[in-house]
Amino acid sequence: MIVVQAPLRISFFGGGTDLPAFTNREGGCVLSTAIDKRVYVVIKERFDDLIYVNYSRKEIVEHPSDLKHDLVREAMRLAGVERGVEITTLADIPSEGGSGLGSSSSITVALLLALYTYRGRLPTAQDLAAEACRIEIDILGKPIGKQDQYIAAYGGLRQFTFLADGQVGVEEVALSDPLRARLGSRLMLFYTGRTRSSDPILKEQSARVPAAVDALRVMKAQAEQGRDLLQRGDLDAFGRLLHEAWMLKRDLARGITDDEIDGMYAAARRAGALGGKISGAGGGGFLLLYAPAAVHDAVRETLHGYREVPVGLERDGAKVIFNARH
Repeated sequence: MIVVQAPLRISFFGGGTDLPAFTNREGGCVLSTAIDKRVYVVIKERFDDLIYVNYSRKEIVEHPSDLKHDLVREAMRLAGVERGVEITTLADIPSEGGSGLGSSSSITVALLLALYTYRGRLPTAQDLAAEACRIEIDILGKPIGKQDQYIAAYGGLRQFTFLADGQVGVEEVALSDPLRARLGSRLMLFYTGRTRSSDPILKEQSARVPAAVDALRVMKAQAEQGRDLLQRGDLDAFGRLLHEAWMLKRDLARGITDDEIDGMYAAARRAGALGGKISGAGGGGFLLLYAPAAVHDAVRETLHGYREVPVGLERDGAKVIFNARH
């Protein structure tokens, strides 16, 4: 039996500049962090040659091509595992419908690591990220960028640079332990109570890139600016920059926000939050807030109808946490 975990993520700045419609023109830049909420993949050899896959439903098939779970099917094909396994996927935060925390890409990365480990191969983070992008973008044709696969594979607090030629630059944002703790203690995450498919929003956002190119250029620059603010320890300025970025992001496509989300965010700001954003493509999922510790109770009170999910920064990317192979 092999057990693998991969982190979920929150993207601070630059989200959307990793979409091919923009990256292929000008290159993109994203500042993102893994969080201490994870997905898990368990793989176990079976006595027979059947394939069992357990998620929100159960599938029993004879060949990967018969699987309805497209991520498992394509990961098995890429890793060269064809029969005689049982695969189970689990998550700290259920991802059906889209949470905005990058769960689909985290599952893809975790599946690849589990399957390659099962075959006796140890892939690098770069291998995992690139192959997860190949599955989701090239094979399955999802209208997404590359940031989620890379942060799931590498973990930590990272700046990703997406070049027009398809290459991805990965840089760790080094912070002292006290500064990391201060940043983590000022982040709040609230569930909007609904999930959504990101595909329609991302398709529209990609189609509107020519009209939104000036805003996207600013958002790309904000990823660099946010990194500089963090490394200088100016956390409140970082929080205010999140607000500026959200004001730009919310106009990139219809459906990113609505009256309820705007109401949540405005109420949190009145209670003392300095900035925030909907995580992921928008339209639901989780509202991320940056708020000084002194106003956390006030923010919780004003958003008392919404579930808060405690969140911390995660240093590790995808990794094997149990490996008992016969």
